[in-house]
Amino acid sequence: MTLRFIGIDPNTGTGESPTVWVDQTKSELVIQGWKAGPELEAAVAAFDMPGHAVGIPEHETVVRIPARMVPILRKACDAAERTELR
Repeated sequence: MTLRFIGIDPNTGTGESPTVWVDQTKSELVIQGWKAGPELEAAVAAFDMPGHAVGIPEHETVVRIPARMVPILRKACDAAERTELR
């Protein structure tokens, strides 16, 4: 696995660090964020649409990241696409 650091929350303080990487081997985004918490997890678990199983599978999780990180996510998406095209 080759992780490429893309960016960290610009308002990171002590002990908090939402961060984004790209796994260059798999062309995937790797995101560290805040735990979603029971209320948000329940809302996501109840989400029902075609192609989306109800509930959160045991091997998945829900995280929150601040909207101020959108530019970092865009950069990560671009980097993942470039990796995928190789």
